[in-house]
Amino acid sequence: MRQRNGGGKLERRRRELRRQRQRKRRKRRILVLAVEVFLLCILGVTAYTMFKLDKLNTTSVDGLMNNGLSQEGYLNVALFGTDNRAGESEGVRSDCIIVASLNNETKEVKLLSVYRDTFLKTGDDIFEKANSAYASGGPEAAINMLNRNLDLDIENYVTVNFLALADVVDLLGGIELELTDEEVAHMNNYCVETSEITQKTYERIEPETAGTYHLNGVQAVSYSRIRYTEGGDFKRTQRQRLVIQKIVEKAKSAKLSTINEIIDTVFPEISTSFSSGEIMKLSAGLLKYSIGETEGFPSDSALPESIPGYSGAYVVPIGLEQNVRRAHEFLFPEKEYKPTDTLTQISGEISSATGVYPETGEDEDEGQKD
Repeated sequence: MRQRNGGGKLERRRRELRRQRQRKRRKRRILVLAVEVFLLCILGVTAYTMFKLDKLNTTSVDGLMNNGLSQEGYLNVALFGTDNRAGESEGVRSDCIIVASLNNETKEVKLLSVYRDTFLKTGDDIFEKANSAYASGGPEAAINMLNRNLDLDIENYVTVNFLALADVVDLLGGIELELTDEEVAHMNNYCVETSEITQKTYERIEPETAGTYHLNGVQAVSYSRIRYTEGGDFKRTQRQRLVIQKIVEKAKSAKLSTINEIIDTVFPEISTSFSSGEIMKLSAGLLKYSIGETEGFPSDSALPESIPGYSGAYVVPIGLEQNVRRAHEFLFPEKEYKPTDTLTQISGEISSATGVYPETGEDEDEGQKD
């Protein structure tokens, strides 16, 4: 009798051990299944993202050069806005030239607009308006122009056209801007051509009085193009940077479906040198970045009536070297900067060609003479 009872207890113990082993195996299977599902999700998201990125027009820039400086801790990107009309692809000037400098530590993005009519060295022994570089050699020549004349180490660019900017604004539901009487009138005039180029509609603002207005894509682009008010191109670049700030602010709070629609619509209209992997890496921390201060270049300039051997109106830096010093103080305040010999030579060549010289002793290196 005792043996039978002992045998029953042993059998119950065996059954319990089998049930425990079965539960463990089920848990392991569930865990493995969960890991597989998780990996499949990651692969799916990655594949979807790569599919979206394939919509971008990616162009490598191989012949880049700089003056030997490196801005460690920063990612400098050239942003170009082109005013190409339908069917135009070559010889297009960059209507907008902006250096976006991303501080990897503080996550602040500073924007420096280079005035399109600035008299700079755009090629070997060639001095012309800054925006001519893009027309003559595309983004590669334009980046080299920035690196050469501003002592920068830009390696990547992003180019957008009128339609891309208008589409982004429309898909985000428009932006609000405060306009003066003059700006309303000029914007209405620019809207006619912008509407024809983008094939998008708009409503004319009437009466043409100052106020805060909710602008659609055509109006926002037209506002960015205004250059015939007081301040000319200097004021126009401020408007361009303001529009970028407004777009970033709205994009940060946009729904995922809206962002997805923007990607589908706008990516085919964008050209960039960033690879898919680089874009994915940047996108991971994009929301951590914020737009900081913005400025124009050159900060100290002259508008001579004429330049010997040249026709048209130019913005001439009053001492390129001095202006580049200020630009570096703005973009990289904690870094020591000494102009390279290349930059100093270009500065002297510009002064010699234009007759525009900085005041003696202004921001000059010790012992350097005019």
